[in-house]
Amino acid sequence: MKKRILTLVLTVISFVSFARAQTAEVTIQLNEPFFDALLDAVFKSSSPLEFPLVFGQEDRKGGNGKSLFSSLNNSGFQMARSSFGENQKPKTKSQTPPCNETIKLQREIDGVRTAVRFRENRIYAPIAFSGNYNPPLIGCIGFSGWAETNVELEFDRERQTLIGRAKVLNVQLSGTRGIGSAIVTKLVQSSIDKKINPINILPMDKVSFVVPIQNAGSLRMKAVGMRHEIAGGALNVRIVYEFLKVD
Repeated sequence: MKKRILTLVLTVISFVSFARAQTAEVTIQLNEPFFDALLDAVFKSSSPLEFPLVFGQEDRKGGNGKSLFSSLNNSGFQMARSSFGENQKPKTKSQTPPCNETIKLQREIDGVRTAVRFRENRIYAPIAFSGNYNPPLIGCIGFSGWAETNVELEFDRERQTLIGRAKVLNVQLSGTRGIGSAIVTKLVQSSIDKKINPINILPMDKVSFVVPIQNAGSLRMKAVGMRHEIAGGALNVRIVYEFLKVD
């Protein structure tokens, strides 16, 4: 009898040890319609994301020490006399409204919508935007357009989060009347690169949860691993779970 009891106890202990070490993999699929619905909800429920333009030292001065205005004049940045008027007096400081040199992300500009697209196993994200730029002696210039970006994913082990980094490939501008488009393009690229990145996509702690089991306590599904792949026009995130009994 004692031997049978001992055998039963050892069997139960072995089973519990196996259950505690048991793992399983779950796949979460995020496709283009999901991101379209998510972006619709974000833009409808909150104000557009706005952040300041990023200026480097070379953006305020030319590389040879010239002022930015001189450099722009040499590259064809000229005031249009027909727009500003030859005899028009400049506004005094008190008359000049403030110019917030910022970029706002928009849902759509010129028929291009901010979106997430999967092409050739890569993630492309057109980003629509508008903003203001205040070059010397010219005054506040409004601009708008869209940036073609490529989003590269990686798993940040220190933060235990799947993150993305947007890299600007190309910028299409409108609304500057041709004034300083090269400079504005550079500022837009720099600002998006530095102010948006990194993009938190899926933290591990947000996908861990406790499952109640009737008359048997609870079981914790703890995310212990994560990998991703782009296939079939979607982002597939594979999460490895470890099952732990909650006391």
